[in-house]
Amino acid sequence: MAEATHEIDYVEVKAEDIIAERTQGWEAFTKATTWGIGATILLLAFLYLIAG
Repeated sequence: MAEATHEIDYVEVKAEDIIAERTQGWEAFTKATTWGIGATILLLAFLYLIAG
């Protein structure tokens, strides 16, 4: 069998990198939540006008 070789380069993880990643995730979450709530409100208003 062929022998597989693996090389792993370790990079120092800094607090700024972790904070930036979490901040980016939080911003994406709040943006998706805002759009979801807005879409739900529009859908409910549309259903109210149609089914009245």
